[in-house]
Amino acid sequence: MTPEQRTAYWRANLNLLTVLLAVWFLVSFGFGILLVEPLNGIRLGGFKLGFWFAQQGAIYCFVLLIFVYAWAMHRLDRKFGVRED
Repeated sequence: MTPEQRTAYWRANLNLLTVLLAVWFLVSFGFGILLVEPLNGIRLGGFKLGFWFAQQGAIYCFVLLIFVYAWAMHRLDRKFGVRED
């Protein structure tokens, strides 16, 4: 792998991490703390949506983001020819 390819690979990796961390921040801090009052007007399974995000939604989102990261990194590794042996 050339130095330019390594740089492009890590730039793509950092961009992916930035996006996923921003989504996690939005869901956990934004929905669970900052936007809790407007979201509490919506009910999900009998619970206020803001409360649900603070208690369970952020955890579900985090687990989903782990799978999205693994899938996206697999695609990125194939694109740049990176293999784990």
